[in-house]
Amino acid sequence: MTNKNKSKAGLTTAEIARLKKSLLEKRNEILRNVLCMEDETLHKIRTDLSTMPIHLADAGSDNFELENTLCLVDSERKLLLEIEDALSRIEQGTYGICEGGNEKIPKARLHAIPWARYCLICASLSEKGLLAKEGQFDESNYEQINEGQNDNFDNIAEEQNNY
Repeated sequence: MTNKNKSKAGLTTAEIARLKKSLLEKRNEILRNVLCMEDETLHKIRTDLSTMPIHLADAGSDNFELENTLCLVDSERKLLLEIEDALSRIEQGTYGICEGGNEKIPKARLHAIPWARYCLICASLSEKGLLAKEGQFDESNYEQINEGQNDNFDNIAEEQNNY
């Protein structure tokens, strides 16, 4: 296979097509789940609107369930945005390139998390709020982590290179 058939991230056209299919399937699954959660919640609210008195503990349980469902829907919404962004990166030809360090994201990571926007190192930095800003890797933050904490990013980098 020639380099002409590979993306900037080193992915073949067939690999990108499989990952895009995976993203679309996940998007559809999430949309079905969200619609089901919304329908169940709305149905419960409608059936609870009766003239029967409600016990305070029941109202508290119902409120907890509603808040829990709203949190789940919000989480799913965020994942949908990540998936949409990944699909957009496929169209732009930047899919599989880390937005933090502009390195290739390992194929194994993309197969496990097709919406991944960062390599393992930058994902760790992002989770800790240590990326300078989206799309820019700040080496001073990397040094700060290695000096101030016992995180061993050398092992992460080594594991990442094994993919």
